[in-house]
Amino acid sequence: MRSIGIGLAVTLILSAIAPQGAWAAPKAEITKDQRAKGMAAAPGLVAAAHLDCQVADARLIGEGVDPKTKIKSSLYELACTGNEGLVVQQAGVTAAPSTFTCEQMGEPGPDGKVSSAACALPGNADPKAGFAPYITKAGVPCTIDKMRAIGQSPTNAVFELVCHESPGGYILTISSPPRLDQPATMNPCMGYPEDSNLACKLTDRAAQFAIVDKLAAQSGKTCTVKDRRFIGAASSGKLYYEVACQDGKGYVLEQNPNGAYSKTIDCAQADALAGGCTLTDTRQAKTEQAGLYTKLAKAAGFNCDVSGYAPFSVSEGGKEVVELVCSNRPDGGVGIFAATSSGTSQVFDCAHSELKSFRCSLTKPAAAYPNLTAELKRLGKSTCTVSNSRVVGVTSDGMGYVEVACSDGLPGYMIKFSMSPFTPKEPVACSEARGIAGGCTLPGNKKG
Repeated sequence: MRSIGIGLAVTLILSAIAPQGAWAAPKAEITKDQRAKGMAAAPGLVAAAHLDCQVADARLIGEGVDPKTKIKSSLYELACTGNEGLVVQQAGVTAAPSTFTCEQMGEPGPDGKVSSAACALPGNADPKAGFAPYITKAGVPCTIDKMRAIGQSPTNAVFELVCHESPGGYILTISSPPRLDQPATMNPCMGYPEDSNLACKLTDRAAQFAIVDKLAAQSGKTCTVKDRRFIGAASSGKLYYEVACQDGKGYVLEQNPNGAYSKTIDCAQADALAGGCTLTDTRQAKTEQAGLYTKLAKAAGFNCDVSGYAPFSVSEGGKEVVELVCSNRPDGGVGIFAATSSGTSQVFDCAHSELKSFRCSLTKPAAAYPNLTAELKRLGKSTCTVSNSRVVGVTSDGMGYVEVACSDGLPGYMIKFSMSPFTPKEPVACSEARGIAGGCTLPGNKKG
């Protein structure tokens, strides 16, 4: 498997969620004067704080003077159309405003009481509703049952969610201040250590791991789950989990961004995926898999005692594609193996595999140069010992071309191949190959 970039940002960011300074507590009811002052100040606050807020309503919460700095501070609430409501603090006349979401301001303090600066405008009556567009952007189905503000940094705000669709919980990270043109991510709670400052508190560990058991049941594998862990998220949004089974086997479960099961990867084939499995000893499984690929390669006419392999992350017409390393020959190959014994399998050595768009990385194409030399001899060109090669490509009529250079320094050839069935057809001298993709370009061939 080619490497997949996977990661989970666990950042020790978080500051306390509260406006700084002292300010007067608001009255029990919102007055016309508070609304008028709020609406008057709102355009300037939106511009100064670069807020993604189409103001639908606003109010002045209160004013005060910091007893230490003597700086006057004003606190405003904004209700934003289609976005999360905000509390904005303007301290002095030159500093940029500070912003807090209504969900943050509604969190009880250490004394269990909600701040008097909590949002009170009708448009902010349900702060959770303002996060719907961010959840949509993150791509994970989630109707919020519970929510908790964890904290924020100058650039990000972090929240814990419990979703009706999944009991395991998520950590939602959005920009601070919240903007819909910035990234929003949701990662499962199980990916965060229990001693992390981002650890989930609204769900227990058993609930967090429940999603893995559900995916394992959908995988079609016989596995009584012994242990599990969250591996991470790929740039595609797909999530990866490892499960270890009671019988000693192990798997990586791939989950689509929308929460649906995607596929199962055997631990024996998962080394390139964030370091592979760590809960399972894969040595025996890898030995068994190498034996299987040996049988498949030989059945396809490629005599290879497989000592190493690396599956590609893509398939070829539903067939498995695997790079092979052989202990009994210097040249490796790329096997394209059918899913059933009735299907057709092929193996291309590393000098030819790029004609099928698969490049070897475990062995070098030079190891297969003797194969190209033998092909030239079969085509009547016995004086060229191949010293270099270049895969040119495949034409629209299904003919493939490989340029070769010769060790004697004389101009080489373009070898023409029929791709179906794969067969060398004829050598074209470089002096006659100018019409084939611009002609020969390898050193020593240009002068032809």
